[in-house]
Amino acid sequence: MAMFACVAASAAPVIFQSSGRQTAVLELYTSEGCSSCPPAESWLSKLKGSSGLWSDFVPVAFHVDYWNNLGWRDKLSSEEFSTRQRDYAQVWSAENIYTPEFVLNGKEWRDWFGFRGAPSASANKAGVLRVSSDDGRHWLANFVPVENGTADYEVTAALLVSELSSDVKAGENAGRHLNHDFAALSLITRTLTSQTNGLQGKFIIDASPKGITGRLALAVWVTHAGKFEPLQATGGWLPQPEKMNLSVNQPAQTQNKNQ
Repeated sequence: MAMFACVAASAAPVIFQSSGRQTAVLELYTSEGCSSCPPAESWLSKLKGSSGLWSDFVPVAFHVDYWNNLGWRDKLSSEEFSTRQRDYAQVWSAENIYTPEFVLNGKEWRDWFGFRGAPSASANKAGVLRVSSDDGRHWLANFVPVENGTADYEVTAALLVSELSSDVKAGENAGRHLNHDFAALSLITRTLTSQTNGLQGKFIIDASPKGITGRLALAVWVTHAGKFEPLQATGGWLPQPEKMNLSVNQPAQTQNKNQ
């Protein structure tokens, strides 16, 4: 009798690297509880087919939690993401926060609804950002800036999920079937330290979280310490977990006639 076991194949090394041009970071602040947000998310989803995805621009959708008390709890929402949006508003001296809100390279971007195509990389030279992992959990970021100096830098990484859907039962979007792409699952910031081959920082993000069925990606960007405006960014789709069947042959059990 043959028995089959299903096990995950060992993780392969993953490397994401920017060019020398500045890759744009496009953030969307959204919520399943906001009736104005689905068109913005649909616009963002269309960017999956762009040839410039990850090389010219890196998209991130942050689901905020301040809509959750209006009848529907967004499972992708986080207080941390709401705080990030409020911090932006403070930097801009804005009186209010709202959804949907796009932020392009650290600045409020209201022209998305009339924008055709996708954000493009800047012609400005920004240095090269390289992010790698041997196991899909422990990551090393290496940034070589264009200019040498004494400035402090930070690296921020977000684990993203795409191809998720949700049937909303209450709130402004009650009865709607919503699709989500590039939604942030986690966000982490670490300090970069000077090394002989550039600035380096380590962080831990599990690229195979349990219970997630969508397509995963990683977005990473570098800023000056304590600032929001990205200097360089990179990212990409993460390898899908591979599984293989192992056949274990066992002799068939036979009944002893003498019993």
